[in-house]
Amino acid sequence: MKTRYFLMALLMLALAACKPAGEHNRFSATDVSGADFAQALSLTDHTGKLRTLADFKGKVVAVFFGYTHCPDVCPTTMADMKQTMKLLGARSDELQVLFVTLDPARDTQAVLAQYVPSFDKRFIGLYGTQDEIAKATADFKIFASKVENSGKSGYTIDHSAGLYLYDKTGKIRLYVAYGEKPAVIAADIEKLL
Repeated sequence: MKTRYFLMALLMLALAACKPAGEHNRFSATDVSGADFAQALSLTDHTGKLRTLADFKGKVVAVFFGYTHCPDVCPTTMADMKQTMKLLGARSDELQVLFVTLDPARDTQAVLAQYVPSFDKRFIGLYGTQDEIAKATADFKIFASKVENSGKSGYTIDHSAGLYLYDKTGKIRLYVAYGEKPAVIAADIEKLL
């Protein structure tokens, strides 16, 4: 087993060395440019308007999948994106944060309208039917699994915790892992701006 990990590490180092000069460490997040997934999104926003990714061309777009009853990952990520906006300063209007619910049964338009803008009034919450959310999670390769519990909420949702960044032309560019510092996220966004 250790040999396999060692060989994988060597392979990754060799592949990194193959990048053209100037390409090393261009982004801190994982570069997914040219990916054949997460190409389209069509859901209703927290004001009742149908939205697609194309609506935000001309801005960098951050797409995060979560739910309002989430005890930790979701509010932390949203707070990190709020801080990222502050770090971007005057350029923060060139970033659109989209929060896609994984819990359409509880995350109604009214709930999202209260929750999502509480982090930043420019953030947009997106919802749809269970089938529409299932299609979006499949298209974006998001893991989500309902976990029944005896608590007040009745269930939680285990889910992927990162977010995707799109450039101003609407092309998927980066996957930002959960827990990345707002300063690092802001630096990657500035490169996309």
